[in-house]
Amino acid sequence: MDKLQWIQHKIFSREDLVRECNGWRVLGKKIVFTNGCFDILHHGHLDLLARAASLGNILIVGINTDESVHRLKGPSRPVTHQQDRAFQVASLLCTDGVCLFDEDTPEELIKLVKPDVLVKGGDYTIDKIVGADFVQQQGGEVHIVPFVEGYSTTSLISRIQKL
Repeated sequence: MDKLQWIQHKIFSREDLVRECNGWRVLGKKIVFTNGCFDILHHGHLDLLARAASLGNILIVGINTDESVHRLKGPSRPVTHQQDRAFQVASLLCTDGVCLFDEDTPEELIKLVKPDVLVKGGDYTIDKIVGADFVQQQGGEVHIVPFVEGYSTTSLISRIQKL
């Protein structure tokens, strides 16, 4: 398998992701899940993903579809098409699987994946993390990784517009 095929192989439909997660579980792998829009990939995103990956053996990333981002962030977003965002995140060595979700929250996807660890960035509190209750009820852990100050897609867009 060449590198391009290897990257594309990490972008899953929901059905294929569930099957793959079941296989990883049989092998005793600890599955970590995080999610986001990842509209313009930046240092803060990469830090979150690397820290999340360090909490287990397999990192699954849920990515909002274009329609979902549009509803959450407004009419001018996303900047980057969902397939491009999925490809970028899948191309990272720390990422083992990527799956798009069209809902406003990743709750359905979290319930399908049944991660051992759920991770969000430091701008969240556990009571605000969608799926935290489900993961904890299943015996899993919820982690909040420190927010990297000075990095956000919104601030990047603003800086670019001022150029």
